[in-house]
Amino acid sequence: MTRVAHEVPDEVADDVARRPGGGCATALLSLVTLAFAVWAALPVVELDVERYTVALTALAQYAVVVGAVLVLLGMLLRRWLNVLIALVATVALAYTVAPRALPDGIAAEGEPLRVLSVNTYFGRADATTIVDAVRSRRVDVLSLQELTPEMVAKLEGAGLFAELPNRVLHPGPQADGTGIVSRYPLRELALVPPTTLAQPSALVDVPVGRDVEFVAVHPLYPMGEGTAHIWARDLASLPEPSLTGRPRVMAGDFNATLDHTRLKDLIGRGYVDAAGALGEGLTPTWPSGWTAPPVTIDHVLTSGGVRPEDYEVFDVPGSDHRAVLTTLRVAG
Repeated sequence: MTRVAHEVPDEVADDVARRPGGGCATALLSLVTLAFAVWAALPVVELDVERYTVALTALAQYAVVVGAVLVLLGMLLRRWLNVLIALVATVALAYTVAPRALPDGIAAEGEPLRVLSVNTYFGRADATTIVDAVRSRRVDVLSLQELTPEMVAKLEGAGLFAELPNRVLHPGPQADGTGIVSRYPLRELALVPPTTLAQPSALVDVPVGRDVEFVAVHPLYPMGEGTAHIWARDLASLPEPSLTGRPRVMAGDFNATLDHTRLKDLIGRGYVDAAGALGEGLTPTWPSGWTAPPVTIDHVLTSGGVRPEDYEVFDVPGSDHRAVLTTLRVAG
C-alpha cells in the first residue's frame, strides 16, 4: 500500500514561519484579547455586582480604545482570530457608547428650569464659587451632596440663601448629608425611602407651568469592601417615573455611569439622561483632577415632560467632582 504524505502547502508554512513572535506572542495576545472581551462584555452581561466589576464597568468606554489597539496589534502580528474577536467586541461596545456623544435632536419646549448639582466633597468645596455660579447662571434649583453642617454655614455666609431662599436640607457628617435649595417654594416629599446617605425629595412650586418633583441623589460610593450591594440597593430605591406623568427631576452624584446596570434599568423605565440627550454623555464629571481615569457619574435625569435644553460642567475649587448645570424645559 502506498502511503500518501500530507504536507502543509508551502505558502501556508511560509506564512506561519513569518509571523512575528511565534507561539509566545500568540499566547500572550490571546490572553489579553480574552481579558478585553470579558471587559467589553461587562455592560451587556450585567455583572457589576462587586467593587472590581463595578470599577471595570465604569471604565467600559475606555475599552473601545483598548480594543482598537488590539485590532491593530493583531493585524501587525497576523493573528487573525484575535483580530476577529477584538474587532467584534470593539464594534459592539462602540455601538453602545457612541450615541452618548450624539444629540438626540428632540426639541425642548416649555418653561425653563435651571438645575445645578454640586458634590461638596465632605463640605470642602468653595462656598463662594458655588454661590457665584448660582448667581451668574441664574440657577433655580440646587442639589448639594456631601453636605455637612459646616458647609451649610459657609454657604449661608456666602449669600446662598439670599439667592435661593427655600431649602430642604439633610446635612450630616462626612458624605452623609444632602440638600435641595430653590428659588421657588418647596414642599418636602418622601419619594425615596431611607438610604445609607440622605436622598431628600421635594415638590418645587414653579410659578409658571406645572410643579416639579425633585430628588437630590447620592447613593453610597461602591468602591469600599462590601459596599457594592449597598450601592445597588440605594440606586434601586430611587423612584420610577410618576404614573400620573408629573414632571420629575433627579440630580446628583449617582456614583454610576450609563453602563451600570441599576442606572440603565432606571433610565429604561422612562427617564432621560440630560447629558446623553444633548450629546454630552461622555463628558467626565469625576474626578475633577487626574487622580483616576475620568468618568461620568453625576447626572440629571428627567421624566414627565421635562426635557434638557443645554448642559455644562465646570470645576469647583475644593471639590473632587465637577459641577453639572443644565437648563430644562418643563412642558405645560
